[in-house]
Amino acid sequence: MPALHQPTRRERQREATYDEIVRVAAELITQGAELSLRAVASRMGMTAPALYRYVANYQELVDLVAFELDKAATQDFMATAEKYPEDDPAARLAAACVAFRRWALTKPREFALVFANPIVTEESDRRELLTLSTSGHYFTDLLYEIWELYQFPYPSLDELDPIVRDAVLNPLIPAKAAHIEPADRGILWIYMRSWSALYGVVTLESTGHCDPRVIESGALFRATLLDWLEPLGLGAETERLTQLIDTELAQPPAAAAG
Repeated sequence: MPALHQPTRRERQREATYDEIVRVAAELITQGAELSLRAVASRMGMTAPALYRYVANYQELVDLVAFELDKAATQDFMATAEKYPEDDPAARLAAACVAFRRWALTKPREFALVFANPIVTEESDRRELLTLSTSGHYFTDLLYEIWELYQFPYPSLDELDPIVRDAVLNPLIPAKAAHIEPADRGILWIYMRSWSALYGVVTLESTGHCDPRVIESGALFRATLLDWLEPLGLGAETERLTQLIDTELAQPPAAAAG
């Protein structure tokens, strides 16, 4: 068995610098300050040209920080979900969705950086970064576990629009697909549709583009989750999952995080 690579002192220093870049950038975002290469460099006691040795431009900075913030937030989603049994992916998914919403509402600038960071070009490395999204993989993995238990229906390839068919056969989304037979890739269309429903309602709430009374009550978010129980084969679980969702929604942010 080959020996594991031991990072050199230079590699450790470089990794520590990347960690500091992300930490400082997150502080700027939380404080409502402008995120820029100059601002990050200033707080780190570096010159902007020195920072360019680690991030070549503003977009690379945003991509790096967005990826790390998403990864850290997903750890919180997982911690919330892991209050429920491993063999109950429906409960874990419902709890994780509530945790996702809670993050978006309590840290709207982080949420915006991660999910309103457009991929406006076909540049391969940026597209690849999108497909590595930690939260995307986590949620779609749970959806697949639900399918394994409940066998919810999904469209055949012949039922899909040709463009959608191409998209599920050669996916550019943050979801594992290699283990799914090409003929069964209609399940990825369920991934895309259910994710867009969750992301859509949470974005409306996080940006305030919704009646504030509805945001405060969680009514629209709750209704969106409940609308998806039947398509995911969870109709018989409605009462149990409704109670779970209501319990999680009632948790204040600090208590939920703990």
